[in-house]
Amino acid sequence: MKYINLISNFAEFKELKNIDNTTLIGVLEDVFRHALQKQFESDENFDVIINPEKGDLEIWRNRTVVEDDAVENVNTEISLSEVKAIDATYEIGDEYVDQIDMTKFGRRAVLSLRQNLASRILDLEKAALFEKYSEKVGEIISGEVYQVWKKEVLVRDDDDNDLVLPKGEQIPNDFYRKGDTIKAIVKSVEMNNNQPRIIISRTDNQFLERLFEQEVPEIFDGLITIKKIARIPGERAKVAVESYDDRIDPVGACVGMKGARIYTIVKELRNENIDVVNYTANTSLMIQRSLNPAKISTITIDEERKTAAVYLKPEEVSLAIGKGGLNIRLSKMLTGYDIDVYREIEEEDVALTEFADEIEGWIIEALKNAGCDTAKSVLELSVEEIASRADLEVEQAEAVVEILKAEFEE
Repeated sequence: MKYINLISNFAEFKELKNIDNTTLIGVLEDVFRHALQKQFESDENFDVIINPEKGDLEIWRNRTVVEDDAVENVNTEISLSEVKAIDATYEIGDEYVDQIDMTKFGRRAVLSLRQNLASRILDLEKAALFEKYSEKVGEIISGEVYQVWKKEVLVRDDDDNDLVLPKGEQIPNDFYRKGDTIKAIVKSVEMNNNQPRIIISRTDNQFLERLFEQEVPEIFDGLITIKKIARIPGERAKVAVESYDDRIDPVGACVGMKGARIYTIVKELRNENIDVVNYTANTSLMIQRSLNPAKISTITIDEERKTAAVYLKPEEVSLAIGKGGLNIRLSKMLTGYDIDVYREIEEEDVALTEFADEIEGWIIEALKNAGCDTAKSVLELSVEEIASRADLEVEQAEAVVEILKAEFEE
């Protein structure tokens, strides 16, 4: 039987993304039964037979044979004379089955059915896509860059589903062109105007965690656990790891032979520096490890306030703070403690706080935040460098230097 263009591309339905045959058959049958109800007022005596593999569909109507003058409903009953004209063997009470030609429904009915079918299939695809990616949240996926815009990048997966990589989820050093293949983590899935919006991310900490799982078998197998990650995407990250097997060095396993494992991750993250440290529940030791490569002389911890005062030799201060303050910021994020770094005061040196009567408090704080908490630590720098580090005017820096120099003049 021909169904004109009603389902001319019926075979394409079995190729639909994310939809299994059972669900598809259920939707198709529901759509055609709805059409039967509109045409015949009931679909109870119809059999809808769908074969997605062959791409065909049949609709059969079951009617009871009755006396010629006893037909009350032509949809459920057929007169004896009418049926005998087709097949003389039929008797009253028999069931007569005939196939329905839906092309006779009329152009408007056929068009309505096609629109209903297309709408239902589209809704089904959207729901299936939403469910599929909701289950993938937290997983790494690969896709191809399809379109690059100012605020986001459109990525397509292997099934041509659209994924969105917003600007805020891109590593600052990321640069994409159409056709590039990228890796990212599925961050969230939401419905916008009945359309699934799949957000992917390369800056989320979980992305770094999943990369470690891919590159370090011991993490994937559960022998090593990532306890915490502190990360400034594109710049630097600190990863605290712990081994449940005393025979396994967690840091060594993550770095790999000659840094092979960590290199792969660093390359994927656009040369983001990654420090791997041994996790410990000992707060003091954890802070010391997090500030590596700086060597701490002494440390004072306030558990209630979650603060730590760290004292180092003058040459170690810049290492603890790191370029642009990255090391100290990441250490705070990794440990959960507000860490203040101080120089060990030499016998002839004087703490900046001793000059509170002569130097404004905010200037002292600015100098301390720049890693200078003693008079000599400030005097070791040029006026220009003092002004730059503490965000001061050159005149203010000069005034500070004059005050501090006076302290050591005889």
